Amino acid sequence: MTARPCLPYPHKCLRTPAAPVDVITDEIRAIWDDMIDTMESMPGVGLGAPQIGVGLRLAVVDASETRGQAVRMANPEILHASAQMRSHNEASPNLPGVSAVIARPRAVTVQFVNSDGALQERDFVGLWATSVQHQIDHLNGRMYFDHLSKLKRDRLLKRARKLDR
Repeated sequence: MTARPCLPYPHKCLRTPAAPVDVITDEIRAIWDDMIDTMESMPGVGLGAPQIGVGLRLAVVDASETRGQAVRMANPEILHASAQMRSHNEASPNLPGVSAVIARPRAVTVQFVNSDGALQERDFVGLWATSVQHQIDHLNGRMYFDHLSKLKRDRLLKRARKLDR
């Protein structure tokens, strides 16, 4: 298990939809383990495989206060999203130093393949729900700032470029 480096934005992998996972293997489990190590080293509450250069529909989330509660997901899909929204300051290790307040559904029901290879449905609420939606965006080749208006997105990216110099 190893923390892997996160790709810098605008790396092509961050804008490319990830491929579905056909079967859960020991290799997939090892990638999840590395993703958890990477998430913990940030520290963060979630990570999508494209963030570390793996073009597969794999995500991990752990928004628990104590940590060690990571949920491993392959091919996650949102089945239901609440009408009630929740705003949260989101960021990404792929674009360090900047963040933005994003409004997302407060709760979601997600279907995914778990580490045992079984199809599972789970409800996520609050920060857990925000993180799952953020990671699914990564799997679809999207970044959190894509939810901003063009003006706000351009300002955020300009600020990130200044920090990178």
